[in-house]
Amino acid sequence: MFNKLTQIWKIPDLRKSILFVFLMLVIFRVAAHIPVPGIDTTALKNLFANNQLLGLMNVFSGGSMENFSVVMLGVAPYITASIIFQLLVMVVPKLEELSKEGEYGRQKINQWTRWLSVPLAMLQAFGMISILQRSAGGVLANFTPWQFALTIITVTGGTVFLMWLGELISEKHVGNGISLLIFAGIVAGIPKAVSSILYSYDQSQIINMIVFAVIALVVIVGVVFITEGQRNIPISYARQVRGNKMYGGTNTHLPLRVNQAGVIPIIFAISIILFPPMIAQLFTQVHTAWVAAAAFWVVRIFQNQLFYGALYFIMVVAFTYFYTAVIFHPDQISENLQKQGGFIPGIRPGRNTAEYIQKIISRIVFTGALFLGIIAVLPLATSQVTGTQSLVVGGTSLLIVVSVVIETVNQINAQLSMRDYEEI
Repeated sequence: MFNKLTQIWKIPDLRKSILFVFLMLVIFRVAAHIPVPGIDTTALKNLFANNQLLGLMNVFSGGSMENFSVVMLGVAPYITASIIFQLLVMVVPKLEELSKEGEYGRQKINQWTRWLSVPLAMLQAFGMISILQRSAGGVLANFTPWQFALTIITVTGGTVFLMWLGELISEKHVGNGISLLIFAGIVAGIPKAVSSILYSYDQSQIINMIVFAVIALVVIVGVVFITEGQRNIPISYARQVRGNKMYGGTNTHLPLRVNQAGVIPIIFAISIILFPPMIAQLFTQVHTAWVAAAAFWVVRIFQNQLFYGALYFIMVVAFTYFYTAVIFHPDQISENLQKQGGFIPGIRPGRNTAEYIQKIISRIVFTGALFLGIIAVLPLATSQVTGTQSLVVGGTSLLIVVSVVIETVNQINAQLSMRDYEEI
């Protein structure tokens, strides 16, 4: 490991990229502690500590919400916009054609995604402030219309700022910028969580701590195993004679990863599953009786651990299949193999090859999706036994942290391999 770190440090441009990413994450953490003026942050922290839904939202904002910081929304609006456009690409023919136009199409869709993130951020800011006005026991009750509008503009600008930081990080090719921002927010809360456990420690909690340690170990080992697992499909290249030279005639393989989507399904699932109860909170005090009753029903059913866990599991599995379908295209792989003179032994080139690859990827993605779903809801089941809610957040957070670390390490290794190849 130390040899690898030494090798990274000796490569000037890679060293600068890693230091730049670290600096961007520091800037993010500084912004997360800059509160919007006129807020009683102490009362808000107490509110988030006693509300499970708000507490979970706070974890994935990196503690920005309980500080009511200028980046309190995190990158959630951008993630929601990304989900919307990925769905539209699958159902709108013009967007599907644009997505196939290479770098130009990708940049155009990314630009529209960023534009959509702004109104979504304003809507989410309005909803969050409205929820806190009704739930915070008067902490935000004295907000004037001017303060309300200014806060919405401020936190929307904070989201745009984080989108910019995320793109700057992604350009360095040492990890996904959005994932690293979420990772930094989760990791930043670990010292506080550990100190809280130590402060309130007593011998009656020793079993819960052992259970938590076992879950953490299972999640780490399982995520590494699934993320690194792959199915190798044999590929052969036909021999071609050009002049006096012969090309091809080699055998290689096409690696299909068990978890093609990485940590994105977890992030998508969390973003969507937090949305209905947050919106329902806005309608719990309306004058229309049936609307208020429906809102209370939504809030109540999402507080049911069985319903919440089942929905969470289904959404993780569904988003794993969905995102794999978005980023993995068997038809394009089959077409590229045919152009290069490659084929799968025993499988006819063209449509048959694409169907074979699709059949294989469906099987292995099922394993990866099922595993991610089980790991995601395992802490929920354990919390029913131990009676502590910290495991609910801890399991999901650990899943994201481990996946992001693996993804970042793989990108850094790819950078090292590329430079080794250039030296040769």
